[in-house]
Amino acid sequence: MKRKRLDRDIGWGFQGFPYYQFRLESGEFRGLCCLIDQKSGKTQRWSFEKAGEAPVAGGGMKWLQLLPDGKNRLITAMFLPNGRLSVCYVDVIERVEFDPDGVAAYVDKYLDVVFTPQGDCGLFDRDELDEALDSQDVTKAQYDGAISEAESILSELCGDIPKTVKRLESVFRAALERISLGEEPLKTKYQ
Repeated sequence: MKRKRLDRDIGWGFQGFPYYQFRLESGEFRGLCCLIDQKSGKTQRWSFEKAGEAPVAGGGMKWLQLLPDGKNRLITAMFLPNGRLSVCYVDVIERVEFDPDGVAAYVDKYLDVVFTPQGDCGLFDRDELDEALDSQDVTKAQYDGAISEAESILSELCGDIPKTVKRLESVFRAALERISLGEEPLKTKYQ
């Protein structure tokens, strides 16, 4: 299993972005909330059947990352500069940890669910999870837990995508309001 930091300091090409991390308790969400405000960077797109070429990163976009209490998932909602959701990427995770600088990190359990507001929805990297079981990188209990969490994500988040989009947009607005009221970024300067 791979360990990844939520400030996404490697691999995405963000430049000079603030990273916020705080606990959020709103009507729609309870848990750790992280926001990456992408001030600059080349637009990156993923192709979908229904959504077409959807932006996932780039100048003006914001990533809302949510670690809900009691769940083994990281929800990354990728918002366009106009505040509309473009793509949602949900990692199935083993656990959350914190680095000495305070940045949250997660241990990835291979499976991912990706969906768009237009109705695209898919489960990805099942082959990687199967290989991890074969190589004993995960136990049978961890494997079963990953499958169960992915099924729960598909049911809870993709069963009614328009409702999920409204919930994520509401949480996004709550996070932006918290930041507008003076929440300081955990990190501000990146190369």
